[in-house]
Amino acid sequence: MDILVVGAGEIGRWIADTVSAADSPLDATVAFADSDPAVAADAAAGRDAETVGVDAETTHDAVCLAVPMSAVPDAVAAYAPRAERAIFDVSGEMTDAVAAMRDHAPDCERASYHPLFAPPRVPGNVAAVVDAGGPVIEGIGAAIEAGGNDVFETTPAEHDEAMETVQAGAHAAVLAWRLAGEAVRDEFHTPVSAALDEVADTVTEGSPAVYAEIQRAFDGADDVAAAAGEIADADPEAFAALYERARGDREGRERHE
Repeated sequence: MDILVVGAGEIGRWIADTVSAADSPLDATVAFADSDPAVAADAAAGRDAETVGVDAETTHDAVCLAVPMSAVPDAVAAYAPRAERAIFDVSGEMTDAVAAMRDHAPDCERASYHPLFAPPRVPGNVAAVVDAGGPVIEGIGAAIEAGGNDVFETTPAEHDEAMETVQAGAHAAVLAWRLAGEAVRDEFHTPVSAALDEVADTVTEGSPAVYAEIQRAFDGADDVAAAAGEIADADPEAFAALYERARGDREGRERHE
C-alpha cells in the first residue's frame, strides 16, 4: 500500500512510522510532501520513504493529512484528487476535517484520527471517526493499534466538545498558573503545586504554534478565566459552594469512568 503523508512534522512522522512498522498489518510504503521541501527530505532520511512535491500529480492508495488544524480544509481540497482509495487526517480537529473529506472525496474511504499525546510519549489513546470504512481504513486503524495505542470511536461533535476541556481549557489553566506564579525553592512545593509544575513543564516543552492552533480551534480558555474570576471574588460562603461544585464534578467523572 502506498501512503502519501502530507505534513512532515512530528505527527506526520509518527503516522508514517506507525503504518510502515515491522509489526504493522499493512505492507505500506510512505512518501512525504511538505510545504518546506527540506522538512520532507529530513523526514524521509533514515526511513524507507520518498519525497514528492506539493504540486506534483502523483496518486496514492491513501493520503494522510498531518497539517495544522486550520489548514486541513484547504489541504483536503488540494490533495483529495491524489487519493485513489482512502483519505484520512491526524490533525486534531474533526468537524471541519470530516466535512471537507465528505465534500472533496465522496468516493473514498474516509477517517479522522487524533492521537491524544505528543509523539515522544507514544503509545496512548487515539480518538477515531470512521466516516466511510473499508479495507484501507481498517488497516490504518489496525496499524495504530499494533503500535500499542488504544483506538476508541467517537463522533466529530463529541470529540471537538471534549477538546474544549481536555486541551483548550486544560492548557489555558496550566499556562495561566505558570505565568501568574513566582519561582520558589523546591522545598516549598506542595504535592499539588509540584504536580502542576511538572505538567507546566510538559506543556511548555512543545511548539507554541501547536498550542496556539488548539486555542484557535476550541473554546475553553474563557470558561477557565471566568471560573478563576469567580474563585478570586468569592466570599467564604460562595467559595464553599464552588468547592462543593468542583467536588461534585469530580465524583460525577469518577462514576462516568
